[in-house]
Formats: sequence, structure tokens, C-alpha cells
Amino acid sequence: MLARGTLWSLILEATRRALDSGALQSIPTEYELVEDGGIHFIVRVVRALARKGNLLRPQRDESDRSNPFLTYHPAMRVTDISRSHVCLLNKYNVVEHHILIVTREFRHQETRLTHADFAALGRCMAEFDGLGFYNSGADAGASQPHKHLQLVPLPLAPSGLSIPVEPLLDSVTYRHGIGRIAAFPFNHAVSRVDWKPGQALSAAAKEAADGYAALLVATGIEAGGKRSRQPRPYNLLITRRWMLVVPRTQEFFASVSLNALAFAGTFLVHDRRQLDELRRHGPLAALRAVTQSGDG
Repeated sequence: MLARGTLWSLILEATRRALDSGALQSIPTEYELVEDGGIHFIVRVVRALARKGNLLRPQRDESDRSNPFLTYHPAMRVTDISRSHVCLLNKYNVVEHHILIVTREFRHQETRLTHADFAALGRCMAEFDGLGFYNSGADAGASQPHKHLQLVPLPLAPSGLSIPVEPLLDSVTYRHGIGRIAAFPFNHAVSRVDWKPGQALSAAAKEAADGYAALLVATGIEAGGKRSRQPRPYNLLITRRWMLVVPRTQEFFASVSLNALAFAGTFLVHDRRQLDELRRHGPLAALRAVTQSGDG
């Protein structure tokens, strides 16, 4: 199991091993900042060489029943996190040292997150400052049906803000622990998180699980009763300081796929044409197009 203070070195070791074996297929990008509504969004553009080399993640094939998280390449394994979760490298990473927190047994990606899920995530987030996220369902940007959370180290770009949308949280007013971001013209809810280094894992996991449950109710994803599957897709983002839930209605804005990272303020586009389209409409319009308007 994961020993305290070892995860980062294990990620670096696994990255070297996976690159040497060819199992890790990082997608090289360049990025530009696109300002909209006072937010400096990070837009990563896939380099032409990667497109020619077919390094982009293949389109989802619902007829393909293979599960890369049950039959993963040994070089992609970082470590065992707990009895219920294993840590893997993200095969098609855009951000360096992007890891996956995967259930050992198959659980559907639309299944409600549990205390064990938050405990596994919290064990990893205690090791380095990162942004955790969960894409619940295909329309929320999930590419695999096997339950997995994701964690990327901060900052999200070599220069600029650690998380582009984070300054917006400074002006949030919370009522009964739930707040909304004034600049987000769509259904969402945010709550505070206070994960301290050295905090008891069980207490941190319970706090996160309780906050997550409250956000599901606040956004209308749940009506107050616990369910094993969600009635609609959504994205969850979580840091050591805050947690955000956004219900989704569709995966794509035009031809651009959006997952949870878009709501942190970072997009991935395949070429300059997609970049120009995103710039023309504006990132906030893209987010609004794949979500519910107002409060649901």
C-alpha cells in the first residue's frame, strides 16, 4: 500500500519505465491564453506531429468491451493505493505526471463516489498539491466506463495562475456551506474544502464525501436520497481548498470535447481551426452550451 511521502518518486519512476517501454503515449501540445469574462483560459493545441503520428486518444467505441484498467500494461502501474484502489499513469497524458485512481474491481463510471473513493483520492492529494476530478458519464467527457478519478499536479500551465478559475472563488458567498460563482452562467455548486497535510485520512474522506453529497443535492443531481447511480452526467473538481460540481447535458461544444478540466479553465483542441472556433464563441459560451442554464 502507498506509504506516506513516496507517491511523487513512484510517479517519476513509473513515468521513466512507461516511456522506455512505449506504454506511455504523451500528447505534445502548445498552449495559448484566451481571455473571457476576466478569466484567462488555458487552451492547449495538439502539435501537428502528434496528429500525424496518431497519438490522439481514439474515439470511444461502445462495441469494444475491453477494459484497459483491468488489463493495464504493467509499466503503467504506479502503486497500490489501498485495498480498493490502484494508481496508474494516464496513457494519453497532456499534463505531465497525470495519474488515475482506479477501482480494483469493476465499478461503473456513473456510480456514486464513496468514502473509499475519497479516501484513495485524499491519500494521493496529501502527497502533492493537485487538482482532482471525476467525469461521471460519457456526456461528461468520460472515455472509459470503469470508475476512475484523476489527479493532475498544479499549476495547470508552466506560467500563469495555478488554476485559471480559482480567483473567482474569492468572491463567492456561501449559504449553508454551498456557494455559486457569479461568472458561471450555468447550473453548478461549490463548497469549501480544508484538507491539511497530516490530517487523519478517514476524517478528510468523510468531510469530502459529505460535501460532495451536499453538492449533488444543490445542483439537482440527487433529490436528497442516496443512489448508487446518477440520473444525469456531471463533472466534479476538487482541490485541497474547494470542490465544484457541474451537471452536464452533452460532451461536445461544436467538435471540441469538454471534460471536468474545462470548468477549471483549461481546454484541449486538436488544431488551430478548433482554437479559432473556441476563441470566436468564447470559452464561457462553450461551457454554457454543454450545461444546464441557470439553476437547472
